[in-house]
Amino acid sequence: MKRRDFLKSVTGVAAGTMVPAPAIWSAAKADARSETLLIVSESGPNNLDIHGVGTNVPGYEVSWNCYDRLISHEMKSGPGGVPYYDRDKFKPELAEDMKVGDMSVTFKLKKNAKFHDGAPVTAKDVKWSLDRAVSVGGFPTFQMGAGSLTKTEQFVVVDDNTVRIDFARKDRLTIPDLAVIVPCVINSELVKKNASEKDPWGLEYTKQQTAGGGAYKVTKWTAGTEVIMERNDAWVGGPLPKVKRVIWRMVPQAGNRRALLERGDADISYDLPNKDFVELKGDGKLNIVSVPYSNGVQYIGMNVKIPPFDNPKVREAVACAIPYQKIMDAVLFGLAKPMFGAAANAPTEVAWPQPTKFVTDIAKAKALLAEAGYPNGFETTLSFDLGFAGVNEPLCVLVQESLGQIGIKTTINKIPGANWRTELNKKVLPLYTNVFSGWLDYPEYFFIWCYDGKNSIFNTMSYQSKAMDDMIHGAVDAAAIGDKATYDKDVRGFVDLAFKDIPRIPLYQPYVNVAMQKNVSGYQYWFHRRLDYRALVKA
Repeated sequence: MKRRDFLKSVTGVAAGTMVPAPAIWSAAKADARSETLLIVSESGPNNLDIHGVGTNVPGYEVSWNCYDRLISHEMKSGPGGVPYYDRDKFKPELAEDMKVGDMSVTFKLKKNAKFHDGAPVTAKDVKWSLDRAVSVGGFPTFQMGAGSLTKTEQFVVVDDNTVRIDFARKDRLTIPDLAVIVPCVINSELVKKNASEKDPWGLEYTKQQTAGGGAYKVTKWTAGTEVIMERNDAWVGGPLPKVKRVIWRMVPQAGNRRALLERGDADISYDLPNKDFVELKGDGKLNIVSVPYSNGVQYIGMNVKIPPFDNPKVREAVACAIPYQKIMDAVLFGLAKPMFGAAANAPTEVAWPQPTKFVTDIAKAKALLAEAGYPNGFETTLSFDLGFAGVNEPLCVLVQESLGQIGIKTTINKIPGANWRTELNKKVLPLYTNVFSGWLDYPEYFFIWCYDGKNSIFNTMSYQSKAMDDMIHGAVDAAAIGDKATYDKDVRGFVDLAFKDIPRIPLYQPYVNVAMQKNVSGYQYWFHRRLDYRALVKA
């Protein structure tokens, strides 16, 4: 199948304090500077395997660049002309051919594809990798299930070069779910050699090193300090990347990251405080990109199983006490889309995210708290991910001050980035802030993860409602058969219920902000919000 035919066949399938910045480059490395991309960020990966337990968001970046998937997305022009992944159009990556049938999809693999150690990529590796994804439990298994990929029997080796995936049901999320980070193809023989009876999927081995065949391979990882990746010159998943080497340094202090950029010692940083991005854009010496998260919201979450947050009036009181505009102005400097203050008579849209009707109203918040039986307030903890402290810490300080005005005394709990996902997944945090951005840009997909009674790891509120579940599942079923009227009704219904029960309070739709040297180009926005080194070019 030719590339244009492939595309045609799949396009509609998914109708801190400033101190002197440390030196980065030694004289010995100066000659390699033009071939090397140097990235600085607040935090780094805690695990190199997307299937690992508690793998954090920086870990996604390693997996995306070091492993292949069968298919990926085409690009389109997004907000501000920034290249942006096309939700509905796919292209081959490890596959060279894809045929979608009524209840299955068949992939032919590129015959010259090899893993980093030189072993050929076979259909057996693809099946083992997909079996692993649906079997290890936790995040990867739930992610596969979101596209109705749940059983190892669905993945069939046809021959050494061909694999078939059988559909459990008609589901418009199935094909898009094969293009996310989780269904990556792993060197099964290498990992099996390093597995054990207690660890049959080799998760301990792949936590420390990559075992893929993607465009890059990790050659050195010092947790919390540095990741070094080298280009895989034998990569066949796409055009050979221009950048030969990526050095990714963890520089916790924002002032140091900014100084390294301004001095020209670093090429890219993407988690500076918003104030810095605004100032750097004004200076005009760097390229600054700001793009809204697709299907993403920063929110205040409340665990509805932990008193007093089991009381809806308490949750509504908190929603009325949040200092929304102060957060927009003092923390985000306007680099976000408000998710509050919708007109009282505004109809619910068939879309996500969309703003709530909440605004800051301290008097109403006090009255609601009194009605709930807490006229004098209560004490609790407010937790955040220290790996993204640049936004989370000032946000939590403003929330702490505002809740104090209605008698809620909060102790701020700073959780190290390497531990955040694990602590969040325990579902013992009563009050916290977090970001969730759905990889598949559909309202029902976001709600499957965050509100469904199956209680995924991102339903951090432990929220369960049969009415909610019925509408989420109704929207999924309606989308599969193109029943627009039912789909629209169910989407409006589950959004309305989420805002009525308010287990989490949307604050804003964040922007991905990236600062780059003028000689760096090729940035692309992806659903996972991380850097794709494969497209970057350094002049």
